[in-house]
Amino acid sequence: MLTLFIAVNNKQGGGELSTVVDTVRNLVTPILDSLHFYLVDLEFVKEGHSWYLRVFIDKQGGIDIEECALVSEQLSEKLDNLDPDPIPQAYFLEVSSPGAERPLKKKADYQRALGEYIHVSLYQPFDGKKIYEGYLDEVTPEQLTMTIKDKTRRKQIKLNRKQIAKARLAIEF
Repeated sequence: MLTLFIAVNNKQGGGELSTVVDTVRNLVTPILDSLHFYLVDLEFVKEGHSWYLRVFIDKQGGIDIEECALVSEQLSEKLDNLDPDPIPQAYFLEVSSPGAERPLKKKADYQRALGEYIHVSLYQPFDGKKIYEGYLDEVTPEQLTMTIKDKTRRKQIKLNRKQIAKARLAIEF
């Protein structure tokens, strides 16, 4: 995972988390579109005494540190020019790649992951298990179809999307 950190000192105060995320999403999307990158995830969180604005980006073939820096510079400039400031407290801006085991959250994430090896955690057991790893074969709004290894053979399973707690790309060992 590549990460670029920038410390930003703003006025003290508290911004509404969802408003901050929505504002940043609206600012970063045109930047990413112009570069043919896409937004993987975005979060504004407090860890310890510090606030972090994290922007996870990617593109076909992967993202590099210079591309993270480019997006960071452009986003930082746009944030600095907003009045009123959507993030009144000091924070760290992190623009990074999502890493090899990036989360699958949106429809587009699942579409890009077709044919890839993924890890799925379920809310309730299916066929006696809550965790599955295998290749993503098909995605519909209702279910995922995966090919998993069951002892020495491969089999295809269908998981109800409503039962999926978390899904991410995985590294096959």
